[in-house]
Amino acid sequence: MKDAISASTSTARSTEASNRAAPAAALATGTLVHALDFDDTHAGGLVHATAVVLPAVLAVGEEVGATGEEAVLAAVAGFEAVCRIAGAAPHAFHQRGLHATHACGVFAAALVAARLLRLTEAQTVDALGIAGSSAGGLLEFLATGSSTKQLHPGLASHAGILAARLAAAGADGPDSVLEGGRGFYAALADGHADPALVTADLGIRWETTRITLKPYPACQLMHAALDAALQTLPDGPLPPSQVRSVTVEVHPDSAAIVCEPDKVVPRTAYDAKFSLPWSLAALLTDGQVTVDTYAAGSLGRPALADLATRVRVIEVPDPRVAADAGSRVEVVLVNGEVRTGTVERSAAASLTTKLTGNVGGAEPAAALAAAVDGLATAPDLTALITLADRLARPEDPA
Repeated sequence: MKDAISASTSTARSTEASNRAAPAAALATGTLVHALDFDDTHAGGLVHATAVVLPAVLAVGEEVGATGEEAVLAAVAGFEAVCRIAGAAPHAFHQRGLHATHACGVFAAALVAARLLRLTEAQTVDALGIAGSSAGGLLEFLATGSSTKQLHPGLASHAGILAARLAAAGADGPDSVLEGGRGFYAALADGHADPALVTADLGIRWETTRITLKPYPACQLMHAALDAALQTLPDGPLPPSQVRSVTVEVHPDSAAIVCEPDKVVPRTAYDAKFSLPWSLAALLTDGQVTVDTYAAGSLGRPALADLATRVRVIEVPDPRVAADAGSRVEVVLVNGEVRTGTVERSAAASLTTKLTGNVGGAEPAAALAAAVDGLATAPDLTALITLADRLARPEDPA
């Protein structure tokens, strides 16, 4: 009898630990994915899809022993959800001071978790309804340079998993959570949304294919301008002393976020990632924008800060969403030479190049790529998670 009680208690504790582990793991993973602001973006919804979907897939998928195929299907469902829900209200959340990735991401994570937990259709609807009450993510970090935005995808993934678990336990939520009079779009997008777009051409038009990779570890809204500025450097970087002025054309919605006067000379690294004038000055000075651009030692360069004050922003209306709009940059040198660069939209990074740089070389990149490419036929997520964990840890100095 004592042995049975002991075994039962041990099992209960193990289950309790597992229940705590998945949401916590998603919180940590989502925060890490978004930490450098270098993760992928869906321009139409201006959301970082993988940062909310992947943590839920890995955490819940590992918890339930999902096959690779189940994980891939759940991921695509999550990608479509966050991109479509955000895309139905382009830039509306940001105008209200909300981070669309967090606001829309809770639904994606809830859908991923519901699918992997094998919830019924009714329970899945409840999970989405419950998740809506956790939608949020304030953009007030823009006023202070703080890093709360890094937490948003993790918090969204965490909330989505909890919503699915609550639905599985019997809690219910409104099936009108998106389009209702007091629902998601009415409350958080000021009603500026077309809910019909969420399911329009579902299964025919795949928003997942429109997710692109960032070439720069900074806000997506400045990428077109950085691409245009690169065209003004045919002979390499320009010393700040050689530049008289810089003029940049940007979408009005972009200007409201990355061209605020108080961030021309950034206070923090995260400030700099949302400062187009400073980032432009860094690109012209260094010839590139990388993770090191936003390191503490890089922020304090007086000549670069001075150049940033000589950047003039011109807002140019564009019918496209801000993240998909083009830009034009004009650089006037002290010798009178004028250089211009123009792009119709920002360019995506090469997957192979970016993966190789992020994981530390061609060999680990190839191993991780092979694991991901073979995921659909993998019996579970163990091999992928084990490999990713090993690559993420620094080598043993011994």
